[in-house]
Amino acid sequence: MNDTPSGERIQIAFFGKRNAGKSSVVNAITGQNLSVVSDIKGTTTDPVYKAMELLPLGAVMIVDTAGIDDTGELGQLRVEKSLHVLTKTDIAVLIIDSTQGISAIDEKLIAEFQARKISYIIVYNKSDKKAMQVNSIHEIAVSAKTGENIQALKELLAKQVCQPVNPKPLVADFINTGDCVLLVIPIDESAPKGRLILPQQQVIRACLEVGAIPICCRDTELATTLKIISPKIVITDSQAFGKVSKIVPETIYLTSFSILFARYKGDLELVVRGASKLDNLKTGDKILISEGCTHHRQCNDIGTVKLPHWISEHAKCELNFSWTSGNEFPKNLQDYSLIIHCGACMLSPKALQFRQNTAVAQNISITNYGTAIAHCHGILKRSLEIFPEVSALLK
Repeated sequence: MNDTPSGERIQIAFFGKRNAGKSSVVNAITGQNLSVVSDIKGTTTDPVYKAMELLPLGAVMIVDTAGIDDTGELGQLRVEKSLHVLTKTDIAVLIIDSTQGISAIDEKLIAEFQARKISYIIVYNKSDKKAMQVNSIHEIAVSAKTGENIQALKELLAKQVCQPVNPKPLVADFINTGDCVLLVIPIDESAPKGRLILPQQQVIRACLEVGAIPICCRDTELATTLKIISPKIVITDSQAFGKVSKIVPETIYLTSFSILFARYKGDLELVVRGASKLDNLKTGDKILISEGCTHHRQCNDIGTVKLPHWISEHAKCELNFSWTSGNEFPKNLQDYSLIIHCGACMLSPKALQFRQNTAVAQNISITNYGTAIAHCHGILKRSLEIFPEVSALLK
């Protein structure tokens, strides 16, 4: 709980042609041998991720990518993986070999940064071999070999961070100091052993930061707990939504961790509108269930077992389900009638918003676990009452 989650870290990705010195600059900035360095072109083959504290920036995720000019069939796959990193990049660092100067490939990459509205810095490496005259406050000449201007580059990176990775509050705008918040956390065969999952941890921490009083119980003790305390709001794990909604009085606000994260990381109104597609599914429709992390599937897994069961019951027809996890997310979504995404606690806001925007651009409905489950149980409007401007979207 003391570590900053990867989805909350500033994502700094390093791009450039092979042998421009990307990995050398990354190692110089981090003070670690994070990436393998060699004079052989194409040494970095897959993106290398490293979570760390980088002063004066703080908690960051450093990403070293393969050369953007890689060739051949395998090289093209590496380039595609490098470009995919842009979907979650907060700051892009373009490394250019100062002895060669900027190329058409570099200029194309800069245009891509600009099109995606990504903050970027152009770094001319190998200044010990050829001095470069920089012409912009977003450019700098460095030498990874001698360390020249590496500290200045760190400070320049810090200036790119003009706002938090995620400026949205998780709970701070609807709970106050002294409010009691009851968190319902089922402990069943799908719960991880000996720990709470990340959304539960983050909500507890967010409650404590505003001086609220978070109290946890299992769904099996919920009724007993409500006889002892009267919380302002009950926040439940989505898979227990149906059971919990029958126990919690309607005078108490009710929502889920997944719905909170839909608002915190992405567009809650979008996923609420997307949930209405569940009412119009037909036999044979294809549903994509996408998770932002990879984990061992347990029996009764929510994504592969419970969610498909609830959706099929609601639609009253036979549907086709497919799944993706981790960094996987299809470019072409035209085969799908609906996308249901997880709460995205492991993804950065930029990564989730990229996936949502991809769906919108292709006119494909997208919702998430919490909103889909609440809709299937007929309690979506109730679960949004704490957010009246969103609840008003529903009749």
